[in-house]
Amino acid sequence: MDDYPLLNLFWTMLWFFLWVMWFFLLFKIITDIFRDHTLHGWAKAGWLILVLLLPFLGVFIYVIVRGHSMHERDAKQYQENQEAFRSYVQQAAGTSGGSAEELSKLSALKDKGDITQEEFDRAKSKLLA
Repeated sequence: MDDYPLLNLFWTMLWFFLWVMWFFLLFKIITDIFRDHTLHGWAKAGWLILVLLLPFLGVFIYVIVRGHSMHERDAKQYQENQEAFRSYVQQAAGTSGGSAEELSKLSALKDKGDITQEEFDRAKSKLLA
């Protein structure tokens, strides 16, 4: 350990962190290129070639030219994910709560004598199916 000073370890960790961040940015841009529906095939191919053949220059140009719309696509994707999750939770909660409520109403109707046991069983099987 004496032949590798602490400052060199610091610089190595810094460079490693920068490389990880660089690859994160590169992959983020590549996925943004493919998920952008306003770009057509040749434009996507052009950006991809620029980013892969001249990575530093290509990434900087992409961030300068399309950085704002990149943020908008991220925000839109986030909103769509939130809405999908919210509707899933509401559907799951509404289905179980609605079934229990409907079953209690059916049971009350059966207890009053408004429906027969056979009608109750048919309606119950429909609700639980």
